[in-house]
Amino acid sequence: MMKPSSILTDTFGREHTYLRISLTERCNLRCTYCMPADGIALSPKSHIMTYEEIYTIAKEFVDNGVTKIRLTGGEPLVRKDVGLIMEKLATLPVELAITTNGVIVDKFIEQFKKIGLRKINVSLDSLNNDKNTAITRRDYFTKVYNNIQLLIKEGFDVKVNCVLMKGFNEHEIIDFIELTKTHPLQIRFIEFMPFDGNKWNLDKLVSLEDILKEVYSHYDVNSFVRLKDAPNDTAKNYQIKNYKGSFAVISSVTNPFCDSCNRIRLTANGQLKNCLFSTSESDLLTPLREGKSIATVIQKAVLAKKKIRSGMETLEQFKDPDSHNNRSMIAIGG
Repeated sequence: MMKPSSILTDTFGREHTYLRISLTERCNLRCTYCMPADGIALSPKSHIMTYEEIYTIAKEFVDNGVTKIRLTGGEPLVRKDVGLIMEKLATLPVELAITTNGVIVDKFIEQFKKIGLRKINVSLDSLNNDKNTAITRRDYFTKVYNNIQLLIKEGFDVKVNCVLMKGFNEHEIIDFIELTKTHPLQIRFIEFMPFDGNKWNLDKLVSLEDILKEVYSHYDVNSFVRLKDAPNDTAKNYQIKNYKGSFAVISSVTNPFCDSCNRIRLTANGQLKNCLFSTSESDLLTPLREGKSIATVIQKAVLAKKKIRSGMETLEQFKDPDSHNNRSMIAIGG
């Protein structure tokens, strides 16, 4: 396997081998933590990357050492040419994965199999229909739950992303973990993070410590297993002994994993973000359309990456609302 070249290595020696590409800013849900209540101003269609541009930019990254690409959104599967995009990217020597809200994922199962896409993350924040409707502002719980079951049955590697928010769904932690008793999936609890319009504050945070406290109060300590994390893993992984699946905690707020970060993000309108929390972006689409090399732009963006959370090294800095002059999550790509 090719060793990443210097253009994807930052000043802290982190090699960026994982590219997350947002295909669209559009979505068929309206999740409260992802999108402001009144929506967002969408980029004009002419500002959105075409499938050829997505492939060209992705190939540049792969040629320089990227080994994994994850497609995100918005909801990536609502893009009309998503099938073509996936087919093109599947010709590159990378592991291809996707994050989806699961509403229409059943329509793509055969294509996923055909191109060898096996890893699918599905967002689901409550196992209660009414709560799920409240947070997504749409009534698709049954469809999404059934599609998760279908993906498992069809042999996909399924992870369920659950954003925990105090006073809303923290009492469902054990219910989610119990899904792993009979299903070979991973539940991933994600700390609530601040983005434009999602009314974040620390009081809503369900921390890694809170989650583990809940687990310890319900399960015998001898049945609680700490699994070995994969290299560059954002999650801390656990399992209840003899359960088919596992669960994990992504603690971006209280216990960041910046030291081993190998991720870089490309927005649907061709902007490179070197960190999820970065307020600055690097334009790849304009130089690409002008026929210029984008390698120097990529290298400059990677070298500008801060050591921790775009410079917010302490929780106090992170709590400061002036530190979060960022896009809405839907416009970044998960």
